[in-house]
Amino acid sequence: MAPIQCSLEQARRISIASQCLGAPLSSADGDDLRAIIGQLGYVQIDTIAIVERAHHHTLWNRASAYAPDALHELHVKDKAVFEYWAHAMAYLPIEDYRYYMPRMQRQRTAPRDGLKQWMQEHADVLTHVLERIRAEGPLTSKDFDPPPGIKRGTWWNWKPAKRALEILFWQGFLMIPERRSFQKVYDLTERVLPPVVDTTMPSQGELSEFHVRRALHAMGVARIREMRDVFQIVPQAELASTVRNLTDAGEVALVALEGQSEPYYALASMLEREPPETPERAWILSPFDNLIIHRDRVKRLFGFDYTIECYLPAAKRTYGYFVLPVLWRNRLFARLDPKADRQQRTLIVKALWFEPWFTAFDEGLPALANALASYARFNGCDNIQVCKMSPTGHKRRFNTLLRQVFAV
Repeated sequence: MAPIQCSLEQARRISIASQCLGAPLSSADGDDLRAIIGQLGYVQIDTIAIVERAHHHTLWNRASAYAPDALHELHVKDKAVFEYWAHAMAYLPIEDYRYYMPRMQRQRTAPRDGLKQWMQEHADVLTHVLERIRAEGPLTSKDFDPPPGIKRGTWWNWKPAKRALEILFWQGFLMIPERRSFQKVYDLTERVLPPVVDTTMPSQGELSEFHVRRALHAMGVARIREMRDVFQIVPQAELASTVRNLTDAGEVALVALEGQSEPYYALASMLEREPPETPERAWILSPFDNLIIHRDRVKRLFGFDYTIECYLPAAKRTYGYFVLPVLWRNRLFARLDPKADRQQRTLIVKALWFEPWFTAFDEGLPALANALASYARFNGCDNIQVCKMSPTGHKRRFNTLLRQVFAV
């Protein structure tokens, strides 16, 4: 079958629409959030809190009325999502639970060598942790103190217990029914998982087809290695075989992407309709946003070379600690390094850079000013301080635009 020709512009529009980054939903009720997480396949959880955490940021960009309590309610009260590992720790649709059971089973029967040895040496810790939760109910790692008279440093201290909690979680014996001040709470899976959830172990074929469909629904257009990296639950070679089968069946289409030698793929149904135009607004994206988490893909589709630098020593950073890309008109045209000073209610933009190719400042600056003002309010700030801007010639005008936006 001949590949379908696709320009980079078309691929960007398809990918952005698939990522729910069209006009954001004004509502953020449970149904909306379920739909967003279901479309994305996961929302990555992150610990960094210099600005609002990444999972909240990702959802807010897609539901403008979103508040962090809404995700807590979706998780704790509605039990519509669960925490587990996709390509990273994430909130996942509860209906996808069965497709992560093979990974849990592998953690039980074939843990990596170092972990297997630890489990053998600390079998009584695992038993103790599980039995305490069974008897006492949900617990956190802080609940596991040494017994009276035992000094820290023995195997009873909090570190082995914390590791045991994580192992039992990876194995599927425990789930995380909630977080308290971002601290994980653990409980028995049978007490957390809704009884209506299908727990039938999928066949390898079912698992692989699920992986391909979920990935392409979320990404729009993707290479096989990109599909693999979304969830990492099926090896690349097996995914390739499933993609071929679904292509032969007409469900998946082979795509020749402008300027790329590797084959891309898309759901045939997505290519049957014209991708929507991206609205005239800007999005300030989390480094862990689903659209940009795969850095090589971002470079190929958007020509945007991006690396998160918070894990590097300060002297080795090019842009800053927690730099956020900015999307406008299907292009990533700027990046900024923010910090929310919550006491002063000020969003500090330590630096703002525009891409060298960008020249549409007359139209782009107002879009960015509106996006930045919204992002500041989302972070509980009612003021913005831009410390550095490159190129420098537009800083005065941009600050004027920010003041006008906040005055509205």
